[in-house]
Amino acid sequence: MKRRLRKILSQSLPSEELTYIYNSYDIIGDIAIIRLTETPKKYSQIIAEAIMSVYKNVKTVLAQTSPVRGDFRLRELQFIAGENKTVTVYKESGCLFSVDVKKCYFSPRLSHERMRIAKQVVNGEVVVNMFAGVGCFSIIIAKHSGAKKVYSTDVNPAAIQSMQKNVRLNGVYGKVIPMQQDAKQAAEKKLNHIADRVLMPLPEKAFEYLPYVLLALKKTGGWTHYYDFEHAKKNENSVEKVKLKVAERLESLGVVFEIVFGRIVRTTGPNWYQIVLDIALK
Repeated sequence: MKRRLRKILSQSLPSEELTYIYNSYDIIGDIAIIRLTETPKKYSQIIAEAIMSVYKNVKTVLAQTSPVRGDFRLRELQFIAGENKTVTVYKESGCLFSVDVKKCYFSPRLSHERMRIAKQVVNGEVVVNMFAGVGCFSIIIAKHSGAKKVYSTDVNPAAIQSMQKNVRLNGVYGKVIPMQQDAKQAAEKKLNHIADRVLMPLPEKAFEYLPYVLLALKKTGGWTHYYDFEHAKKNENSVEKVKLKVAERLESLGVVFEIVFGRIVRTTGPNWYQIVLDIALK
């Protein structure tokens, strides 16, 4: 599909723009979101029509016109072509997710990561998802593991509303528990020492929230899956940089831990990477 799109665009776009456009779009349900710099904005209609001709299920094309920012991790979107809407249903790993891409953060690029984590969850575990969004990690864990409960916090009311709908869509009512609350307050009160595993899928805030993982985990310890953004030059190892930073923080908290696994999840910009660490805490 991508080869077909590249071939179509090569007939209309300057070659220096083609590579950027080719790698800078997401398809979420029947909505495509393209990322445009100032130079190729004049080609937005051509790009939208090419995407809709290749991906027949796409009914709407939007352009991201700002970075993801703010406590709700939102981005500005501009309507380009098709149906003027922002709500869609996305399918992943046998699950359905209703999402308003204007009101909630969502990335289809974490599909492998969501299933990777779900496969690690042991029967009977209690999981806390500190930054649950519309519930993708939480619901995939609930559907593909023997987790007992998945407590799922988020501060965005629109995300919680979508999560509640997605819980019903996927038949995990009572297993995935949506909570509109900051993860710090939840860990201190409602979720104090109940978790076998804590997810931290918000790279912008994970480091700040590390102490609250210890409050959420059972006193016998457990696992956390930590996500971060890291810059690394050609002679630097981005995963090792994150490991060092996190290790220093956990040591300062007096924790016995082992960083069992780390990898680059994806590239997010020139020399910028999203990293995940799987950490066993005692």
